[in-house]
Amino acid sequence: MNHAAFSLTYHLILTVKFRHKCINADMLTRLGAIFGKVCADWRCELVELSGERDHVHLLISGHPSMNLARMVGNLKTVSARLIRKEYATHLAKYYWKAKFWNHAYAVVSAGGHANIEQLITYIRDQVRPPT
Repeated sequence: MNHAAFSLTYHLILTVKFRHKCINADMLTRLGAIFGKVCADWRCELVELSGERDHVHLLISGHPSMNLARMVGNLKTVSARLIRKEYATHLAKYYWKAKFWNHAYAVVSAGGHANIEQLITYIRDQVRPPT
């Protein structure tokens, strides 16, 4: 992708298994570090992370050659393994099996620097070659 320009941003939402309200502030901070490392390993960037007690929102800047489904799977697998290990005592009252994330997730492509109308105007305003 040396000769390509791109801006791909994804809004990813992950929910915890059974929507248990188990995420605390310390865990959210740790999830941010884990997600940031996994994103860097995939040559993308964790732009923003926030969440509530039963879900998290990630804003990820990616690249066109990235396999999004595999990257999301890797984010979920690595974070679940580390969180279950590091917060085992806290999570014991919520989970009896080695689960953390719900199987499902939501991912939505986010707009770039310009909205659709601006992009259409930009494209229409290009100087067309003479006939």
